[in-house]
Amino acid sequence: MVRTRLAVALISTLALTALTACGANSDPLSNDNKGSGSSNSPSSVTVGSANFAESELLAEIYSQALEAKGVQVKRQFNIGARELYLKALQDGSIDLLPEYNGALLSALAKGGAPEGVSKPDDVLAALKKVLPAGTEVLDQSAAEDKDTLTVTQATATKYNLKTIDDLKPVANKLSMGAGPEWQERYQGLKGLKSLYGVEFKTFKPLDAGGPLTVNALIKGQIDVGNIFSTDSSISTNKLVVLDDPRNLFLAENILPLIRTQADNPTVSGALDAVSAKLTTENLTTYLAKVQVDKQDTKVVAKAFLTDNGLA
Repeated sequence: MVRTRLAVALISTLALTALTACGANSDPLSNDNKGSGSSNSPSSVTVGSANFAESELLAEIYSQALEAKGVQVKRQFNIGARELYLKALQDGSIDLLPEYNGALLSALAKGGAPEGVSKPDDVLAALKKVLPAGTEVLDQSAAEDKDTLTVTQATATKYNLKTIDDLKPVANKLSMGAGPEWQERYQGLKGLKSLYGVEFKTFKPLDAGGPLTVNALIKGQIDVGNIFSTDSSISTNKLVVLDDPRNLFLAENILPLIRTQADNPTVSGALDAVSAKLTTENLTTYLAKVQVDKQDTKVVAKAFLTDNGLA
């Protein structure tokens, strides 16, 4: 599954340029720049999404939660990568979409997320300082789709692995697989060495939490893989995610990013209620219904809202 936050290093400059071009004293999301996707009525909201299944599912959950409260919703899903959907938010083509606090901070903050800022509340506080004029974020959920170090059950049992700390005495026997950029990232091999003292025997450049890494882990071609926390392969293959007690990996809590014009108590109330129910575990379960069981996104979103008393 495509994860746009892993392209942050490539797109952050584009995103910053697009979002700050209007200058500090102007509002890039003012009525003068408002596109046809928005309505003058605060009861009408255009919901967007990025171009991967999880983002579309979350956007559909948001859409149906708003409709359940009588809000008129327009859908504009599958827009593309972050630089594209932030431009759509800027020009008013959309009003709202699901985001990830850490990835958005990395894209908007000069030089990326500050080193040492990784816990959810710290990431959120830093993010609020760099949001473009005319935008805001609502309550963040407990649900995260973040980097993990994941092993098979057999490897976890053999080496008694529960946390990343447990890797330190055995990492020199193990192979690690991840995207090539992991070799240079602090939230990768560099941080594992400096924060945890973990150095692997070998590193195999594969893909960013995608099928190459997953398949290599399952087939025993690597011992440890970087897999995203809501990937359905974790549950379907009974893989073990190692805890990150030192918070190396940046928080990636899911939260709504919205144009201030589109927010009102009805809108924020509906979306905050969704965030209160979203967890990494239940998101993984419902996402698997889309990715593995091939159920329609609208049907799965409806099931989530019904099961959590939000329909």
